[in-house]
Amino acid sequence: MIRLLLAEDQHVVRGALVALLGLEPDLDVVAEADSADDVLPRALVFRPDVAVLDIEMPGRTDGLQAAAALKERLPACRTLMLTSLGRPGLLRRALDAKVDGFLLKTAPPADLVAAIRRVAAGGRVLDPALAVAAWDLADNPLTPRENDVLRELAGGAEPPEIAARLHLSTGTVRNVLTAVVGKLNARNRTDAVRIAREAGWL
Repeated sequence: MIRLLLAEDQHVVRGALVALLGLEPDLDVVAEADSADDVLPRALVFRPDVAVLDIEMPGRTDGLQAAAALKERLPACRTLMLTSLGRPGLLRRALDAKVDGFLLKTAPPADLVAAIRRVAAGGRVLDPALAVAAWDLADNPLTPRENDVLRELAGGAEPPEIAARLHLSTGTVRNVLTAVVGKLNARNRTDAVRIAREAGWL
C-alpha cells in the first residue's frame, strides 16, 4: 500500500482527487492539506510514502518550498508536484528543489496514478508537455535575497513587515526592491511581481 499526502487548496479538486485515488487498491490517502504551510507538520505525523503537492497554494510557503522542506526533514517521502501552469521557471525551481515528479493538472487521471506509482518505486516523472518547455529554461536573474523579498511583497507584505520577517532593515528592503525592479526592467514593484510570477520565479 502506498501512503499518500495530498495538498491542494481547492476543496472540490482535492475531494475529487481523494475519491479518484481511493479507487486504486494500492493507494491510500492518509493525510490532506489545504495550504503549503500544513504539509510538513502533517507529513511528520502521518509519514506518507508520497506527497502529491499543488505548487500554488495559500500560505507563507508554496508547494515547492514545502517539497524542499520534506526532502530535508523526511527524506523517505517522495514528492510529486501538480500544477496548472507549465512555466519554464517553475520547472527550474522544481528541479532545484529535487522533486521526484512534475505533472500538469490537465494530465489524464491514469497518468497521475501511474506517476504516483513510479515515484513511489523510486523513479522520476516529467510531464511530456513540460519536456518542450525545458528547452526554454531561463535563469532567474534575482539573488536568493531578492527572491525572498519579492516573494514577501507578492504575499502582500509592506517593506517594514518584510524587514522584520527577513531580519533586514527597512532601508535594505527598499534598496533590494529597487534593484529587483531594475533587473526585471519592470515599471514598478507590482510589475516586478507580475514578471517574476509569469516567469515562474515566485
